[in-house]
Amino acid sequence: MEGVAGRTPAEVRPADVADAAGIAEVYRPYVTGSVASFETVAPDAAELARRMLAAPRLPWFVACRDGAVVGYAYAGRHRSRAAYRWSVDCSVYLTAGEQGAGTGRALYARLLPELAALGHVTAFAGIALPNPASVGLHTAVGFTPVGVYRAAGFKAGRWHDVGWFQLPLREPPPVPEEPAGWAPPG
Repeated sequence: MEGVAGRTPAEVRPADVADAAGIAEVYRPYVTGSVASFETVAPDAAELARRMLAAPRLPWFVACRDGAVVGYAYAGRHRSRAAYRWSVDCSVYLTAGEQGAGTGRALYARLLPELAALGHVTAFAGIALPNPASVGLHTAVGFTPVGVYRAAGFKAGRWHDVGWFQLPLREPPPVPEEPAGWAPPG
């Protein structure tokens, strides 16, 4: 099977802490050279490994090509209050060469069903605007726009809006069980 860009799709697998350095390399340009991330200091591999293992443990997946991490997707807590625990925030980051190649979709094709299987009900994505590529990816996998936070972050000398997108992962049960923690295979 060939990807959108005519290449074999990247291999997508659960991430582990050994991938943290590769994840840091993928993420760094989003922090230092764009407003896609509102972080202002790029985290190192140790910090990303800490985030990967933080409780409650939520899924992280990597896309690899020729043994190198070329993208990743993960989920984090939507908000800290207890009633939000069935909702998650999702993010995907790709190297420039993977954008438009179907890698983001492949990552979400693994992450989103995993979240539903763990008992999560709703996924959200916050996207610094404008970002047509990220909006396109998220709408292509089923997220719908639900609102915009105006002037939500100040970076690179100006204010930026954040568009919020929502995806139902499963039907909300009348009385939900606690979401399970993620235990990657292996």
